[in-house]
Amino acid sequence: MSACVPTRATRPTDSATPERLHQPHSPPPAPRRRFHLAGADVSASIAVFLIALPLSLGIALATGAPLQAGLVAAAVGGLVAGRFGGSALQVSGPAAGLTVVTADLIHRYGWRTTCAITVLAGLAQLGLGCLRVARTALAVSPAIVHGMLAGIGVTIAVAQLHIVLGGTPQSSVLANLLALPAQVAAGRPAALVVSALTLTLLLLWPRLPGRAGRLLRKVPAALVAVSGATAVASLTGLTLPRVELPSWSSHALAGLPEGPALGLVAAVLTITLVCSVQSLLGAVAVDKLVAARAASPDGAEPTDRKGSAAIGSASPTGSASPTGSTTAAASPATTPSAPRVARSDLDRELLGQGAANIVSGALGGLPIAGVAVRSSANVRAGAVSRNSTMLHGVLVVVAALLMVPILELIPLASLAALVMAVGIQMVSLHHIRTVTRHREVLVYAVTTLGVVFLGVLQGVALGIAVAVATALHRLAHTRITHDEKEGVQHVRVRGQLTFLAVPRLSRALHLVPHGAPAVVELDGSFMDHAAYETLQDWQKTHTAHGGTVEFGGRRPGLRIAEPVIPHADEDADCRCGPWTPWRNHQCDLTSLAPATTDDADRRRTDTVIATSTSTETATGPGTHSPTPTRTGTAAAENTTPESADAKSADVPPDDTDGGRNRDTDRKETDPPPTAHQLVRGISAFQRNTAPLVRDELERLAREGQRPSQLFLTCADSRLVTSMITSSGPGDLFVVRNVGNLVPLPGEDSGDDSVAAAIEYAVDVLEVRSITVCGHSGCGAMQALLNAEPGTAHTPLKRWLRHGLPSLERMADDGRPWARLAGRAAADAVEQLCLTNVVQQLDHLRAHASVDRALRAGALELHGMYFHVGEAQAYLLTEGKVFDHVRPVDVPA
Repeated sequence: MSACVPTRATRPTDSATPERLHQPHSPPPAPRRRFHLAGADVSASIAVFLIALPLSLGIALATGAPLQAGLVAAAVGGLVAGRFGGSALQVSGPAAGLTVVTADLIHRYGWRTTCAITVLAGLAQLGLGCLRVARTALAVSPAIVHGMLAGIGVTIAVAQLHIVLGGTPQSSVLANLLALPAQVAAGRPAALVVSALTLTLLLLWPRLPGRAGRLLRKVPAALVAVSGATAVASLTGLTLPRVELPSWSSHALAGLPEGPALGLVAAVLTITLVCSVQSLLGAVAVDKLVAARAASPDGAEPTDRKGSAAIGSASPTGSASPTGSTTAAASPATTPSAPRVARSDLDRELLGQGAANIVSGALGGLPIAGVAVRSSANVRAGAVSRNSTMLHGVLVVVAALLMVPILELIPLASLAALVMAVGIQMVSLHHIRTVTRHREVLVYAVTTLGVVFLGVLQGVALGIAVAVATALHRLAHTRITHDEKEGVQHVRVRGQLTFLAVPRLSRALHLVPHGAPAVVELDGSFMDHAAYETLQDWQKTHTAHGGTVEFGGRRPGLRIAEPVIPHADEDADCRCGPWTPWRNHQCDLTSLAPATTDDADRRRTDTVIATSTSTETATGPGTHSPTPTRTGTAAAENTTPESADAKSADVPPDDTDGGRNRDTDRKETDPPPTAHQLVRGISAFQRNTAPLVRDELERLAREGQRPSQLFLTCADSRLVTSMITSSGPGDLFVVRNVGNLVPLPGEDSGDDSVAAAIEYAVDVLEVRSITVCGHSGCGAMQALLNAEPGTAHTPLKRWLRHGLPSLERMADDGRPWARLAGRAAADAVEQLCLTNVVQQLDHLRAHASVDRALRAGALELHGMYFHVGEAQAYLLTEGKVFDHVRPVDVPA
């Protein structure tokens, strides 16, 4: 046999079963995946279906389309967009945001042409998806999007108010407002009773109290409201218009578009724009909801405090609740076995929406877009895949074919009241506060009024024009002021420095007297070349006349020219942020410390050079060392990361002195290096950080502190609580001690300091949660492990006796050990750190104030472990497991 022919043992094969062959040197084909329908998807699809059914009929009624069109759009949105879209949990269907546009198209061109426009808009969406421009839609200002939704909401509410009163809406908002008095005077009691009952159930159902109310609230409020009104109308025999669903054999399908070409093009662009923007923003919002659900300790999706989540907000955004539980519920989204929901593919989502609109329009359905109400309900119900969306579409098809007699009992006034409530919710007070805070209320107002009185496309165009004009105004508008404080001339520039502001900048700078100390605060993020040269020329002239110039504001690292101080090295301005470690600061120490007689000669050697990552003088150019290299004993002391942290107050060597120890050259009259660091840090705060937080601190000083959490942690210098929790002034009430210990209450073992802080936080400040945070490499836990019996009782040893119960707990084989998710503890010290957090939580519960608050349901306890080297936080779950806190997107 030739050596070129590979030999292979033959095996007998069953003649009835063909052998599956695959290419050599490739893995065998993967086994065929079996279809699996999760129980969470089934329950979520039912919840979404119960919301979609009445809303689809109501939106079809509001547009003036055949009522079957709403059911067709809901079914196609679930099946087509759910299968081919890029967002697994977004639910698509007839959306309230398209009501005004669709109603206008039906009024102008008729229903069959409107269906053809929907098909063309779907083709346009397919083209945009193939061009991969989905991310471009997110560049639209949120103020424009929220203004558009608010305008559509106002239009819907005003139009549906006529049906609620038993009449017929007009073609425009202005006409509806003018006809409203006559509609009220007509007085149709039957329609008013049904509408009032629907709105009452919508309002009260999400607010049912108690455990029974919690169970009942699982039924969607929209379904309860429409069902209750229908039952009352049927039982009392009220005579009023009801839903009419003709035979599907007479259902109108799409026809050839008829009308002026320019008008049809504008209609297609309008449908494409509104559908695409709403769907893409909805997909992003669904990602945030899924991330918030996964990050929530109890696995539950946060709901609106006022209970409006049962109906749903018109906004596609959601926010996580700031509070949580110490236990982890077995939610499908949070259990380790549950599949993770992938982030949305926006280009694929655009393709899926385009395909859905083509099918819906061809079958005589309404235009389709991602719907916030149904999407948020899908996420809240625990859906884990796109199967829930598709199954909801199947249920809509079944209902449309088999439930026609039941659907025809629904009064039109009840559907109108439901849609009117949705329209009112589209005017979100939260959005108004947000755009006001960001100074975009003008864009919001113009867009809203434009949509209400001119139309959606015209209103959005007006909003974009105002947004561009506002941005140009902000870029060109710069406020420049000059004043004198305690002999120092202050020139403050607020805004962007462009050539347009140069004349006013020059006038303000020439108001500074020659030879005077001056501070120029640049409160902006952009400076063009003309403004740069103006500042540079003025600085040279001013310093030549004996003056001094200091630059500050939001650009602390800005260098205008050479340093002001003679013979200083490189940058004189501090370029250090609020969290820059002292030993990494890049500042001139002597410019901030008291001067001495040899100050001018020592400025160069006292200049700190950043050496935390490289020291070219000591190790040669181009080489890197993790810590600064020193001579003598100093070098030996910095051979480990622990010793480097312990010696973080030492001043690194300068590049100009060959790495020699600067402490040996310092004279007795010089201030110590720690004084330099303290003064430098305070100066950097006053210059860079204080202007940014002054307003907030003034508010806190005026209103007092109202923290939401008590954070009890170790006194270790590496544990910066506000940094690892991303909190600001007034957020945390922090108690720090050696070992993050909580002594048990009692005369012999108690500690009044910690107990007083706990009592004050719980009873006076009324914090909602207490967190006990341990950390890796804790010296207190190491001391506990190494303690020898019979040694002298120093203050430290007397304090650490409060940690002895943690040692006993770790040694007790009858109790399960606290552990980290995914790995075992690195050593005994880490195991004791984890056990200590669990034990101190038990000590917390023994305090009377904590026990009362826990029994009242006003307080929650959390355990946390922070691994310093990994910069990773772990939260304690129900099974004594510290699980990762993974990065998520936060609704703002």
